[in-house]
Amino acid sequence: MKIDGDVGITFDDVLLKPRRSRVSSRKEVSTSTFFTRNIRLNIPIVSSPMDTVTEHSMAITIARLGGIGVIHRFISIDKQVDEVNKVKRAENIVINDPYKIGKYATVKDVRKVFEDKGVSGLLVVDDGERLIGIVTSRDILFQPDDRPVTEIMTPREKLIVAHQGIDLEEAKKLLWEYRIEKLPIVDDEWHINGLITAADIIKKIQYPEAARDKKGRLLVAAAVGIKGDYMKRAERLYEAEVDALVIDIAHGHMDRALETIKELKNSFGDDVDVIGGNIATYEGAKDIIKYGSDAVRVGIGPGSTCTTRIVAGVGVPQLTAIIEAYRAAREYNIPVIADGGIRNPGDIVKALAAGASTVMIGRLFAGTDESPGPVILRNGKRYKMFRGMASFVARLGKELRMSNIDEGDIGEYSYSTEGVEAFIEYRGSVEDVVKRLVAGLRAGMSYLGAFDIEELRLNAEFIRITDASVKESYPHDILLW
Repeated sequence: MKIDGDVGITFDDVLLKPRRSRVSSRKEVSTSTFFTRNIRLNIPIVSSPMDTVTEHSMAITIARLGGIGVIHRFISIDKQVDEVNKVKRAENIVINDPYKIGKYATVKDVRKVFEDKGVSGLLVVDDGERLIGIVTSRDILFQPDDRPVTEIMTPREKLIVAHQGIDLEEAKKLLWEYRIEKLPIVDDEWHINGLITAADIIKKIQYPEAARDKKGRLLVAAAVGIKGDYMKRAERLYEAEVDALVIDIAHGHMDRALETIKELKNSFGDDVDVIGGNIATYEGAKDIIKYGSDAVRVGIGPGSTCTTRIVAGVGVPQLTAIIEAYRAAREYNIPVIADGGIRNPGDIVKALAAGASTVMIGRLFAGTDESPGPVILRNGKRYKMFRGMASFVARLGKELRMSNIDEGDIGEYSYSTEGVEAFIEYRGSVEDVVKRLVAGLRAGMSYLGAFDIEELRLNAEFIRITDASVKESYPHDILLW
């Protein structure tokens, strides 16, 4: 038996000492950071791959604000790929492969594509894939299902189009001059080479700090497992041009998980980054890096719905885990993702100061408009569902999707759970939540005289505090409004 003599610490065990600062305005600091070895973000915030947290709506909003979302894996492969596609198609300077529909389609067919793809316009093509018109949601309004699309579309002779090589300023002039929302790009024979939309240009102006790939699309990551159809899932996600694959398991420091990192890197090389984890030790971080991980995901048991430490007696307090992982990761210049335990902006500052490059958040985002699931009215207050991915309902749902389970086997899952299901208070838009978190981060950086996250780490000096100090840190001895 070995007993570690060091005392593990977490966020409430410490404060950061303020120091003389050259920062005169919090607007001067940069929150840019690396999510993986190759992916840079404008804010150090990642939404967790949980089925009550991240699908396309969450991932789109987080990326527009400068971070990245990880689409969870507790859905079919087709559904997960579709979620990634929705993020990638949410904004484009040029949509290289716009959605099309054939000339024999009806209004019913158009409505189905609009609903399935979440779009409001389609290019209509003939048998030779040549553009013959555009149909929009306004065109089908009040139209019978069986009416042919060719009778309601805007025909080719009335379309304003552009040719390949048009720049953004020229496109904006055409959109404005002709008061149109969609500008198809065609060749001399009317074959479609792309599409520019006014909505995408507006969003680019509205969200200048959005996290984008080389093609101008929003960044998005997706989770995979280490069993069953994980390689087929990874291949489909790769084909959808996902930016990173996150191996999403509770214990990432195990042989099978390490082999999966190697397998994914051998299959895709540097075309897509692979993130291993979760780990909580120096040795765990070093091993997943040696097997090819492009980032280190840290956290065993700190999440609000996770009961691993109680059920299994295993874990490392999160701040200590971050420090240990960073000690290994900095040798290889690999970013650390602090996953779990974030309750307020100050925790983000502490996590980054301890060595993390980004923080992964679940609970704070789960009650927002963008998280999956409906708003529930309970005792006059609004809530949304939130659950750990090792909870009874989450585990059972995953197994039911993957195989046929006998009713008699259900009891087994109630004994081996390491998470809980819960209600979480409705919070409104995730954009407001993220802006508050980033404002707190900027404040913390200014107190430490840090113009960027690397300087925050260099300037950081932690001081251990007592329970009395924790109490002192919160509002006290007053009657709150």
